[in-house]
Amino acid sequence: MTSRAALRYTFLKKSLEYAEEAAMTETANPNKALWEKGDFTRVAETMRASGEALVARLGVTPGLKVLDVGCGDGTTALPEARLGADVLGVDIASNLVAAGTRRAEAEGLTNCRFQEGDASHLDDLADDTFDLVVSIFGAMFAPRPFDVAKELVRVSRPGGRIVMGNWIPGDPTLVAQLLKISGSYSSPPPEGFISPVTWGVEENVIERLGQAGIPADKISFSRETYAFEYPGPPRELLAVFRDYYGPTMNAFAAAAANDKTEQLQKELDDLFTSQNTSSDPQRTSVAATFLQVTVNV
Repeated sequence: MTSRAALRYTFLKKSLEYAEEAAMTETANPNKALWEKGDFTRVAETMRASGEALVARLGVTPGLKVLDVGCGDGTTALPEARLGADVLGVDIASNLVAAGTRRAEAEGLTNCRFQEGDASHLDDLADDTFDLVVSIFGAMFAPRPFDVAKELVRVSRPGGRIVMGNWIPGDPTLVAQLLKISGSYSSPPPEGFISPVTWGVEENVIERLGQAGIPADKISFSRETYAFEYPGPPRELLAVFRDYYGPTMNAFAAAAANDKTEQLQKELDDLFTSQNTSSDPQRTSVAATFLQVTVNV
């Protein structure tokens, strides 16, 4: 082979490798664009108090090594760090990683750092590393749930714990209904898509973690409540979801394309108004039920 031919071969080979790597990345992160599309920090601001309350129940102690997967901008990661844990937050959305880093720096929490990553393959995290792995409404949205279960177990040290919070399909409270309505207006999902809310079914959780080596008697479940608190009426809270929450943004875009914006708006207006429990007309308080999964590794 001549030197020119050899160079051409090398160039083509590298080009193919780069194309394959890009394709793998796109396949691994199909929802990356969804969570970078809006600004979930605006939604997360309504969830802070519940995040702190949840973390307070986890028994976090100083020096505990915690991994927070699908951490967003730190709704549970920062409270974990305030209790003295050594916290790593991982999220697929680069904008949320940056926002979490800013929040930790603003509080001087040197024991809390953030990095970009996919719950389906936490490749740069070593086996048996973390005392507590937390994922509250995070890992449930990652593709390939069996891979997610395997990774959560792999990075947990023997004797550690995994705690997940997952929305429940068909639940009558806010988020399950919001996702259901949004999905009815959105484009059909790609072939092979597995709904995130299947993580809210106990049998699915047992099967997925079972394949990762966790026996059923090491998994426990409870129904818990997460509250959204907003200093304005329900319609304004809905506007936050409409403008900044990826699934709702996609639903409104699809509704607009089909001339159904008013129909979707009314359906969601009714949902947010009916779920509001605040007696103050200038405040909104909405509770949402989720499945808490606790795993003893």
